[in-house]
Amino acid sequence: MKNLRFCAAKAALLSIFLFGLSLVSFGQHDSTSVVHFGLIYPLSTNGKHAASYTNQFSLHAIAGLSRSETGVAIAGAANMIKQDASGLQMAGAVNLISNNAKGVQIAGGANIIGNNANGIQMAGFSNIVKNEAKGAQIAGFMNLAGNSQSVQMAGFANITRNDAKGLQVSGFLNKGKNVNGQVAGFANIAKNVKGIQLAGLINIADTSDYPIAIFNFIKSGEKSIALTVDESMTTIASFRSGGRVLYGIAGIGYNLKDSKHDLYAVEAGLGAHIKLVSNFRLNLEAVSHSLSNFKKAHYFKNSLRIIPAYKIGSKFEIFAGPTINYVSYKRENDYDLVKKYIWKNDSSKDFQGVHLGFNTGIQFIL
Repeated sequence: MKNLRFCAAKAALLSIFLFGLSLVSFGQHDSTSVVHFGLIYPLSTNGKHAASYTNQFSLHAIAGLSRSETGVAIAGAANMIKQDASGLQMAGAVNLISNNAKGVQIAGGANIIGNNANGIQMAGFSNIVKNEAKGAQIAGFMNLAGNSQSVQMAGFANITRNDAKGLQVSGFLNKGKNVNGQVAGFANIAKNVKGIQLAGLINIADTSDYPIAIFNFIKSGEKSIALTVDESMTTIASFRSGGRVLYGIAGIGYNLKDSKHDLYAVEAGLGAHIKLVSNFRLNLEAVSHSLSNFKKAHYFKNSLRIIPAYKIGSKFEIFAGPTINYVSYKRENDYDLVKKYIWKNDSSKDFQGVHLGFNTGIQFIL
């Protein structure tokens, strides 16, 4: 009880002291301050006029209010700056800067800039810049900016209303107009992409030559539906989509050779177009392929394909070429899809082998 009363008395004395300082500063008209200490507005050394002061160093237990900061501003919860800030701003919850920020902003919750930011922003939740972010933005959840000149990294999403000249990296979504590179766990959305678009599932853009995802919806690119068959008599209907060079592959089908099991097929992969001459090109593909009866029978195959392709008219293309394949399955299933292997592992629990094969088919270009 004595300790509690002592702590309460200290807090009361601190509040009275700060309030007294605020009364003293009420009559002052100086707009600059070397040091600004406080608890929360107006209990600070700049008192009720805190919003008219430019400070070189600010330290507040809860929240600080100022016109501008030119050095270091630290607050337990929030730094509220009505105009510009340079140097370092650190807050447990939020740094709110109404105009421009230059330097470093670190917040447990959010950094919010009303105009431009030139420096580094790090936040546990979000970085928000109304106009241009010239420095790096790193956030646990989301980065938002009008334009971004440097890297954006976020746990969930990076969104720019206009251009993103640096790399956008996020756990789920990246969005911008003219961008230089995007890496996302789920999807990328852009207008024009100069670099690589890498997504776990979907890329969307007007122009993007190097999209890397299973599904790529590129206006200037190519989309097609293909019907293929390989050395194991597995027939696949697949959707290929991508840009001028790279594309994604997704397909389903059925194996026509195995009489013991009803084997349904699923495949996914990536490919690259290499144009040789008019109407003739080489398609290089890396594909993962699975056969299953959705019970106990499972057959896995990873393939590298080198496939010459010839275009007939503007909509059809025929292709055929060699493949090298790595397969694995449980030995008790004893699949008889391939007779000859160039390598196989007879000592492992599961069968593993490498064999040569082929892939051929026809596709309709959408």
